[in-house]
Amino acid sequence: MRTTLKRGVGRGAGLNGNGRVVFPPSAPSTVARYQPPPPPQRRSRVGLVGKILLFALLLLLALGVGAAGGTYLYFHQSVAAIRPHSRDVIRAERNLDIPVAHHAAVALVIGYDHRAGDAASDPSRSDTIMLIRADPVTNSISLLSFPRDLGVPIYCGPTSTTVDRINSAYARCGARGTLLTVKHLTGLKINYLITVNFHGFKEIVDQLGGVWMDIDRRYYNKNTGASYDNYANINLMPGYQRLDGEQALDFVRFRHTDDDYHRVARQQEFVRAIKEQVSQSFSITKLPHLVDAIVNNIEVAEGGRKLQGSEVLSYASFALGLPGGHFFQPRIQGVNGAAVTSAPTGAIQEAVGQFENPDVQSSKAANASALGTHVKTKAPPPSKVSVLVLNGNGVAGAAANGSYLLGQRGYVTLVPPGQLRADAPTDVFHSQIYYAPGNAKARAAAQAMLPLLQPAKVSALPRDRKLRALDPGAMVVVVLGQTFHGELAPIPTTNAPPHQAPSVRAEPSVGQSLLEPLRTRTGFPLQVPTVLEESSYPDSYNGDLAARVYPIVKGHKAVRLVFRTGAGEYWGIQESDWNGAPVLADRSFRHDLGGREFDLYYSGSHLHMAVLQTKSGSYWVVNTLLDSLSNETMLAIAKGLRPLPAAK
Repeated sequence: MRTTLKRGVGRGAGLNGNGRVVFPPSAPSTVARYQPPPPPQRRSRVGLVGKILLFALLLLLALGVGAAGGTYLYFHQSVAAIRPHSRDVIRAERNLDIPVAHHAAVALVIGYDHRAGDAASDPSRSDTIMLIRADPVTNSISLLSFPRDLGVPIYCGPTSTTVDRINSAYARCGARGTLLTVKHLTGLKINYLITVNFHGFKEIVDQLGGVWMDIDRRYYNKNTGASYDNYANINLMPGYQRLDGEQALDFVRFRHTDDDYHRVARQQEFVRAIKEQVSQSFSITKLPHLVDAIVNNIEVAEGGRKLQGSEVLSYASFALGLPGGHFFQPRIQGVNGAAVTSAPTGAIQEAVGQFENPDVQSSKAANASALGTHVKTKAPPPSKVSVLVLNGNGVAGAAANGSYLLGQRGYVTLVPPGQLRADAPTDVFHSQIYYAPGNAKARAAAQAMLPLLQPAKVSALPRDRKLRALDPGAMVVVVLGQTFHGELAPIPTTNAPPHQAPSVRAEPSVGQSLLEPLRTRTGFPLQVPTVLEESSYPDSYNGDLAARVYPIVKGHKAVRLVFRTGAGEYWGIQESDWNGAPVLADRSFRHDLGGREFDLYYSGSHLHMAVLQTKSGSYWVVNTLLDSLSNETMLAIAKGLRPLPAAK
């Protein structure tokens, strides 16, 4: 191996040190992004984003399949069955980018609707166009959906043919048109293409045994055929409950009394619910019928080669192990217009930027801000950390590049003693970050460096005589592996929301009046919300019930209180003697609030749920669909929960 200490040498040495094509994607291209002009205002319309579940579901199910040795062959046959087989997807897969090993992978999901009957001859429509980004470096999943009426340049080939609604790309030239249009719009490299038949949605949910979801309010509509009521039927009561396929579809498609931001939030809630449920209670006995439902309604194409079972298992494991608060869904803001909508200048670029760079520290920083504390760190600043960088991948100049880049980040870089070469005794695949044994600060410094060099491993410096001979006494020794491609990850930036006073009022009589009639019908102690969001009152909109008691599972009951803010948002209190809800397994933090421990559940920087668990039951404060209640307001409401006073 050869190294160099000249600045910048070795940066163009290729993607890896062995010349092999590896899997999943490299940095996005610098293709210019389209900026549609802003026409008159109108709310956007987004298709069935919930259909992206099918990709996530496929990956999650694979973990269960692969774990059952007797179904090994069946699993691989099923993976083969979802590979491209239609002429449309086979034609489109040639335009996918080859994924790069241990890097973020991006998939485009197209949800289409082949209609029967009189409409069978009409062009198929892509009601859902969504990007999914799975990043093993930040351990996160990002979703970005496109309003189906968004006006963009349509690409069926190398050049644009016209400007039209983005969903027209599928009608004009199939999956290839949608793929090329999204690539030109975002400037992203796309590694996977997933096409989903809309009609398989209900079947898959039913084969799962339904999905547990938190329904924020009463949803009701009966289509009478009148022009003013030409919307789908729906009949859902508020509260945490298990929905069958038809109910789930009704929920994620609903839009006629609010807007697309709420619809997208419902769809995101659905995807998260599936992930929670499958990771907790998936049964291998459901697999054959479930896989049949999937393979009959989905195709998955991969850039550069055929989809492999090992990849499906890898992504399944990744999705199942996703930490709380690492699920992101940026939105294109300010979409408006008439038949063809547009977004303000820069809105698409901003959404794509958030999609590519999810802030995985946002929930920790936001939580600290809401509690009035600071994020604790044990790591010394880079200026106090000495680092030795060694070449462990055989790429000329790799050690020099790594040393230079870490120096640019403020680290104190060292060289081996006695003019020894900065070459590790052996090559490694993943980069290794070693800390001086017995040095707590060195260990913390190595952990803090991990996000910059992912994929990498942190451990104490081994007792290797040749390796230690190269160490001049650095706090941290870095051996760059084959997964190091000549650059460091961006410095994580976390913009925590500033601490603010909670927007609440003390009014215990409201909650007590709602719960008092339910006292004898529950069989478990109830908690009264003595503090309410400042503008909120019990939901009596159109005669809907603000409080209900219902059987949640066999032998257990639940109570749901629904409150409506002055802005027309809905938040709630969920109470039950059943502590086995799948959603409770995805906790972000646990904190003492006023002498009682609460579990806190974040979505990015927003506190979505605060839960008090006792021996008698669990008591949830649930934010609105858009998480419009501030984190401080949520904490104040949670701290205000008090036992229902004894009956007089």
